[in-house]
Amino acid sequence: MKRALSIGSAVLAVAASLLSMPPATAAATPQVATAAPGLRDVMFVGNNWQGTASIVDANTRVMLKSGINLIPDKTQELKDITLNPVKLVFYLVVQAGPGEGHDQYVDDMFTTNNGRYLAVSRPSFADVVWIDIAKAVAGDPDSIVHEEQMDGYRTDHMGLSPDGRRLVVSDSMKRQVIEYSMVDEVVGGKTVTMGQRLRTFASGETPHENNYSKDGSRIFHASIGRVYLPGDATNLGSLDLSLVHNTVKGDRWFQVVDNASFAVKQRWDIGKELAEAGHPGMSSAVRPMAVAPGERFIYFQVSFFHGLVEFDTQAPDIDGKVGYTAGGIAEPRVGAVKRVISLPNRVPKMPREQYVNDSAHHGLSINAAGTTLCAAGTMDDYAALVDRASGAFTIFDTETTGHSYGKPYWTTEGLNDTCWISLSEADSVAVIDTTTKKEIAYLPVGDHPQRIRHGYVPEALAADLAS
Repeated sequence: MKRALSIGSAVLAVAASLLSMPPATAAATPQVATAAPGLRDVMFVGNNWQGTASIVDANTRVMLKSGINLIPDKTQELKDITLNPVKLVFYLVVQAGPGEGHDQYVDDMFTTNNGRYLAVSRPSFADVVWIDIAKAVAGDPDSIVHEEQMDGYRTDHMGLSPDGRRLVVSDSMKRQVIEYSMVDEVVGGKTVTMGQRLRTFASGETPHENNYSKDGSRIFHASIGRVYLPGDATNLGSLDLSLVHNTVKGDRWFQVVDNASFAVKQRWDIGKELAEAGHPGMSSAVRPMAVAPGERFIYFQVSFFHGLVEFDTQAPDIDGKVGYTAGGIAEPRVGAVKRVISLPNRVPKMPREQYVNDSAHHGLSINAAGTTLCAAGTMDDYAALVDRASGAFTIFDTETTGHSYGKPYWTTEGLNDTCWISLSEADSVAVIDTTTKKEIAYLPVGDHPQRIRHGYVPEALAADLAS
């Protein structure tokens, strides 16, 4: 496998200088809502290292358009970064660390409800932009209609409210998540415009995944720690290195945020919850998550683990004690790990330092019925459908499908009981039917596809692209 698997000495030097600097001043629900009249259901694929998007018909799985430029302002952005020494340091850290030696141009994307605009988080540029889809498809260099800069120096995962009115964006290096408007509207007598910054809530180190509850009242959020730094080992022989590991990686929390107040209502250290449940030594860093119907059970991937964790948010705490505080918030009296489901580890001798951004597996979704989980086995070069009740799994890889499954990096639920998987090393997307457990599509896209999101475009535009 070709991998950019370690941060070289030059990057470590940059990271060291970064840490010594003073601070600069300045799926939730698995059901996918189908398109309104006049709109076409599509899947947007973000090709991170290329800075482009691909649009696929969500029903027919036909490629409508690929190579859509989401960084038409690249020249100006790079010029601005070069002229700012602090931004340049962070840009190089992002490039050589999380980017595996590449620029990260497209992390996450969501369309507006009317299908006219696409919100895009762009890690290397530390911003989120709103792009006129029709203009971008036509190659118009003026397709960006609004841009918002992070307070920190990198953007990451986003989340879209069920009504499509609000977008939350992880401010990856600032321990916060920022809310923006996805619509023009009047709220409480005040005009709010698309792209306008509204509120923030606090997170741990390196905010990551965001999922709204079905009714939009809560946000399930996790921070993953400094995955771009070394210090991955928790022991060296009999020598306990957990203190060093935890200090380097930082605060890694799973939390539930009340959307009305933006207050953190519950916060767990999942590594400590795992230890309480009899699984010591596992990471606290929750990676992608899947929220089961009813939203009591949440399934996690955690750093360095080949498999997934079942967490019951309503079960009594296992030891009945307040065993820790996380950022000043006491361990909740409810919440317990119920199961740990292991999946095949195909790289058992690989050092932790060689895991891409600490991820053994990165990508998890659940079907509408809540019976089947779909996992991206990132370091193992496979995807897996996992029966929720039994934990039994079906593997999809080069041997079973005849297609390359190199470095799967994301899964998402699509229409008609499908799971869409980005295969970042294969520059392709695979689609699996979760009922028949068959691969039903395999589509070449752009360089290093990561996030895949269901969205909409106007029917007239889709018809034109399909013709």
